[in-house]
Amino acid sequence: QVQLVESGGGLVQPGGSLRLSCAASGTIQSINVMGWYRQAPGKQRELVAAITRGNSTNYADSVKGRCTISRDNAKNTVYLQMNSLKPEDTAVYYCQARSFWLLDYWGQGTQVTVSS
Repeated sequence: QVQLVESGGGLVQPGGSLRLSCAASGTIQSINVMGWYRQAPGKQRELVAAITRGNSTNYADSVKGRCTISRDNAKNTVYLQMNSLKPEDTAVYYCQARSFWLLDYWGQGTQVTVSS
């Protein structure tokens, strides 16, 4: 089992920045890919960014150039640095971990609101 705890969400003005953190615990050696997803009201959950154990990254087109995903293996933590935030980035952001056996684990979510 893997447990994920997100932090770092909040209210930010358009153009501002936030850094989300996701701390993993449990059988972390089973984790291959970690990612951030988001879900806005009335919309489906969508991938924001993902990073593999080998540090290969993937981003949604909507956040390319504005977001950076990184991981600190010593701290078992993955980060999502978000810059130039827009109102359409408002959503609940979820941390996800996928094991080598394709099992998915999810955090509880953290709210990000971009508004003036």
